[in-house]
Amino acid sequence: MRGLIQRVSSASVCIDGQCHASIEQGILLLLGIEAADGIDQSEKLIKKILNYRIFADAQGRMNRSLKDINGELLVVSQFTLVADTQKGLRPGFSKAAAPDVAESCYEDCLQRLKAHYPRVVSGVFGADMQVSLCNDGPVTFLLET
Repeated sequence: MRGLIQRVSSASVCIDGQCHASIEQGILLLLGIEAADGIDQSEKLIKKILNYRIFADAQGRMNRSLKDINGELLVVSQFTLVADTQKGLRPGFSKAAAPDVAESCYEDCLQRLKAHYPRVVSGVFGADMQVSLCNDGPVTFLLET
């Protein structure tokens, strides 16, 4: 399971020209699910996302987490994060979970996130989404389990 987290001052997801979800200060999480992923990987990633210290403290150092600042979290499924890009000029997706498995894992991860933290919104699995963000910093990290 891979999560690309971006510290944002705002982010939104639009589907068919309509805003589906939006947040102010917080994290935009692009979530990629591999074939071998399950509950263990989900729980590890959730702990990291909610507690990863990427927000500035009073001294300007990255010492505060999403939970510390009471920020918002926008979750968007993104299977391209698990692409194999080491060879050739076309990404390979053999490591990605099958769509039905990935959707189930994504929904489970989303429900677990919401159980741990109340300020979570999401895109729609498999939808053609337009994601907008104002990356704060810019600060972006790839988290893997």
